[in-house]
Amino acid sequence: MDARQPTILIVDDTPENLSVLGELLQPSFRVRAANSGRRALQIAMADPTPDIILLDVMMPDMDGYAVLAELKATEATRRIPVIFVTAMDGTADEERGLELGAVDYITKPIRPTIVLARVRTQLELKAARDLLSDQNAFLESEVTRRMHENQVIQEVSIHALARLAETRDPETGKHLRRTQEYMLTLANRLRQHPRFADYLDQRTINALVQSAPLHDIGKVGIPDNILLKPGKLTPDEWEIMKTHAELGSNAIALAEADAETPVDFLAVAKLIARSHHEKWDGSGYPDALVGDAIPIAARLMALADVFDALTCKRVYKPAFSFDDAYRIIVEGSGAHFDPDVVAAFVADYDKFIAIAQAYAE
Repeated sequence: MDARQPTILIVDDTPENLSVLGELLQPSFRVRAANSGRRALQIAMADPTPDIILLDVMMPDMDGYAVLAELKATEATRRIPVIFVTAMDGTADEERGLELGAVDYITKPIRPTIVLARVRTQLELKAARDLLSDQNAFLESEVTRRMHENQVIQEVSIHALARLAETRDPETGKHLRRTQEYMLTLANRLRQHPRFADYLDQRTINALVQSAPLHDIGKVGIPDNILLKPGKLTPDEWEIMKTHAELGSNAIALAEADAETPVDFLAVAKLIARSHHEKWDGSGYPDALVGDAIPIAARLMALADVFDALTCKRVYKPAFSFDDAYRIIVEGSGAHFDPDVVAAFVADYDKFIAIAQAYAE
């Protein structure tokens, strides 16, 4: 028998009816038979899955309506077309069957030409639905694949840009990954907080984490004698160092302007690059913003960046202990940092330590 032949399951508690339907259908189809509703369900869930089911309504124990309800309730069988075959010819019975999900209704005694025509029609419709479903599944898979591919390219590009700044300062090798993880930790802690919930949805959190590596991209514009100076900067040198925030923000703004459509992570990256050195009390730079005027993304980055700077060795200072870094950040609550961001840091301090240790230099 041709393996490509459609499989038809016929269900009837009367052997004579099974025999009549079987003889009619076997020349063109693979036929399986069941003499009860329970047996029909077992066969429907076995391999091969029937392409169509001809189902008697009036059966003892479990009638056709109950069988159809079970088929529709099960993921593996809910899409199998079911044609009711019954001696009942009342309009109400037909309507009930169609409302439950039957695709057609054939009355007994059966007429071979009508049965074959309706079976073939439903098989053609099923084949068309299956083809469309396969095409949709392929398209969804292809969209997912390309989105993932674009995401990978985007992330690689971000890190490549960020490492331009990083190559100027060789002591910050894993700074990018640590600050990403610190940002994610703070965002997840604050996403249910009344002051942050409207902003920190999953899409924005993803953009925060993705854009975090670009926070110091502006350092590519700072001369080596200042960026790598082992001692304290002079007032003039410090003014030059501070320009990295605006340089980075402007560079990202140019990239954003070149994009044909808005790019979430660039919008967030621009805010972070410009404002992550702002302080809650207004004493930061470049815009001396105060309190809630500082973008939320920059407030999170400010704490993440300072914690990392404190706990890692730099050309201008040794690494601080975790406890000293903790004390400095807590003391900065309400002055350097948003108090609620500090509270989130305190709540997840153990996670910060774990991240620092996992991605140590």
